[in-house]
Amino acid sequence: MIEYFKVEDFAQVITGGTPSTKNKAYWEDGHIPWLNSGELNQDIIVSSRNHITSIGLEKSAAKLMPKDSVLIALTGATTGVVGYLTFEACANQSVTGILPSEKHFPKFLFYYLKSIRPQVLNDAYGGAQPHISQGYVKQLKIPLPPLGEQKKIAAILDATDDYRQKTKALIDKYDQLTQSLFLDMFGDPVTNPRRFEIVTVRDIIEEAKYGTSSKADENGTFPYLRMNNITYKGHMNYDNLKFINIADDQLHKYETKKGDILFNRTNSKELVGKTGIITTDEKMVLAGYLIRVRMKEGYNPYFLWSHLNSRWAKLTLENMCKSIVGMANINAQELQNLLVMNPPLKIQNQFAERVQAIEAQKTKAQASLAQAEDLFNSLLQRAFKGELTN
Repeated sequence: MIEYFKVEDFAQVITGGTPSTKNKAYWEDGHIPWLNSGELNQDIIVSSRNHITSIGLEKSAAKLMPKDSVLIALTGATTGVVGYLTFEACANQSVTGILPSEKHFPKFLFYYLKSIRPQVLNDAYGGAQPHISQGYVKQLKIPLPPLGEQKKIAAILDATDDYRQKTKALIDKYDQLTQSLFLDMFGDPVTNPRRFEIVTVRDIIEEAKYGTSSKADENGTFPYLRMNNITYKGHMNYDNLKFINIADDQLHKYETKKGDILFNRTNSKELVGKTGIITTDEKMVLAGYLIRVRMKEGYNPYFLWSHLNSRWAKLTLENMCKSIVGMANINAQELQNLLVMNPPLKIQNQFAERVQAIEAQKTKAQASLAQAEDLFNSLLQRAFKGELTN
């Protein structure tokens, strides 16, 4: 019979911290990887967008976590997301790390925690912004068979996960190709080497409207788009959709149309500014945390969408964020004040055609990924019922 142990009984558990962003000495030329909770979506964590300095580590609550630590996100849309660390790093206060120990095989723990995320989400509290605590993670009960069996289960899941990860990497390459295409056709927005006209977002859009504050309804008619339906990389994800009812005379205020740009205006600082584009004719309704941006005639939404997802825009938007009741926020007026390049429409349209071709290939890869996910999740559930090693 497999024994269950609380995490705190077999491993050290630590939570991260954030050096003050006002002190350049903590960040400039930093060499220590520093993760935010959104980066746990990598699953197997192989990169970090941000780095801090040694003094930033020393003067903050950030703590170094060794390779093979298992990380779990504590708050917001990423609550319960689990990542496996492949290099030494630290993280922000929304991430708790379970460090390697002699009593558990880290990959086994990683897979087990992934399998119980639905339970973790059910246990989370906080309504619109669910969260769990380091104390909660310490109390989680983990089945720990002998190390040899842990390794065997992890090896079986690794083999299945390999194709899933390769397909994810292919999708990432398509995303990188879009960004490379943007830079190739338009240049770096910071230096604007082709000397395109600079305008504000306000100049090129018809409107920027907030979504509805109405609640989702399990008997609702229309798909209800929320902040978690936009990925960090700027794509719409229609998994786990909720539904809503809207009166006919109010629908025009909140419905989406093909070509609409959706902007996530509030959340943790690293998730504000997520920007997606509607590519379907299906009528959907957006939630109040989102801003619907609709272009004027003569401007291509794919260009603005890619512009807002550029590295330059991400950094600019992060610096624009204001904290309201502990949540970062950018309002519709601030978004419209953002400066962007305005190339000729002909070039924008050429860019859009190429992006749509890339997206078509990515859609095929995503279908393959969905099949790989189904197989992996099936094995994941069987693994911890003793059905893989008997």
